Amino acid sequence: MSPSPVASPSTALERARQLRRVALSGLLGTAVEFYDFLVYGTVAALVFGELFFPGADPAVGTIAAFGTFAAGYVARPLGGIVFGHFGDRLGRKSMLLLTMGLMGGASFLIGLLPTYATIGVWAPVLLITLRVMQGIAIGGEWGGATLMVVEHAGERRRGLWSSFTQMGAPLGSLLSSLVVTLVVAMPRDQFTAWGWRVPFLLSVVLLGVGLFVRLKVVESPLFAEVKKEGAEARLPILDVLRRPRPVLLACCVGIGAFTAQSLLTSYMIAYATGIGYARPQVLTALTVSACVALVVLPCASALSDRIGRRPVVLIGALTSVATAFPVLALVDSGSPGLLILAIVLGHGIAQSVMYGPLGALLTEMFGTQVRYTGASLGYQGATLIGAGFSPMIAGSLVAGSGNGTPVALLICGGSLITALTVWFVRETSKASLSDTTEPTGTPRTEEISA
Repeated sequence: MSPSPVASPSTALERARQLRRVALSGLLGTAVEFYDFLVYGTVAALVFGELFFPGADPAVGTIAAFGTFAAGYVARPLGGIVFGHFGDRLGRKSMLLLTMGLMGGASFLIGLLPTYATIGVWAPVLLITLRVMQGIAIGGEWGGATLMVVEHAGERRRGLWSSFTQMGAPLGSLLSSLVVTLVVAMPRDQFTAWGWRVPFLLSVVLLGVGLFVRLKVVESPLFAEVKKEGAEARLPILDVLRRPRPVLLACCVGIGAFTAQSLLTSYMIAYATGIGYARPQVLTALTVSACVALVVLPCASALSDRIGRRPVVLIGALTSVATAFPVLALVDSGSPGLLILAIVLGHGIAQSVMYGPLGALLTEMFGTQVRYTGASLGYQGATLIGAGFSPMIAGSLVAGSGNGTPVALLICGGSLITALTVWFVRETSKASLSDTTEPTGTPRTEEISA
């Protein structure tokens, strides 16, 4: 692909304005994504067992509720394939408008669902259906939002700019924790009767703001060039799967971050309240951790622009391994202050260092023609393995062992997978995105050290 001509000052100014809009769009999109998913995880831990799966043992009801949580994650890779295909064929912007609309709409409808007491078995059926719809939409959201930022950023500070999309995770977590903290403070009967619906219904506000910003964003310049040359991939998923190594590496390198995130946020609410903490204490810890993550994420991402994606992800993974058992020991202490320290160490710091560079790293691993499909499939595969089933597995193992050791072991296991995978991933921070025009694989810039 030929290099772009030197931009005039007015063109450069417009590109800078568009980059800021795209970064804000990515931030809001991911915030909606994590707000919706974490609100579901929180409410599932608190009341979905009794509202949608009555008649079962309380522990079984909670596991069943987390099963619908996993259903959303199972749908994510499918969403990555579907929206990735059309994003690589038709364009990034149109798919991002569609994914945000479906995602926020499904969350809003969950807030309107009648419970088992009203419509019987149709209640859990509809809940799982909306959860799957939400998962499909989210499966296409992250990849498109992140690569739009990276492709607009061009060759400079891609890690830092992509961190805005990554920061949507703690922002969504912060917003969900604040809203849920307010509603769980109400009397239990009111919360069970109608209060649990409020966080879902409020998602329409984020949705409206996000769509307003996203409508003002222009198409990715790199994809526009591919479209102009008629070089789109006919079947992006086939091109990706013909040489599956990059997407498998992308999947495995993200497992540690999502395992830690899932266990130290959604599952931690059920675990900590089960050993005696009040719900507001746990939600306060998650809120403080999200605030810390909002600082750590851009710092880790900016650092990856200077020293590389691989070293930063490796530092985060090894820190997560080193702190897993101390974090659980702090949680098991029963002290609200130590609970806050535990979640900040495990999630706000260690997990955020792992997660920060992933946006740039995963998008840089694929060529422009299949970048939406490849990055989405790798990322959503990581969420499926690392986060989709972790709460269920942890809940079953903790019920059998009677302590939190399995939680620490799962965090260690996921982080070790990330640490090992990093050694097989090519460094991409200095690669030119204009050079990554092959269907799949790491950049053609062979001088980059492995």
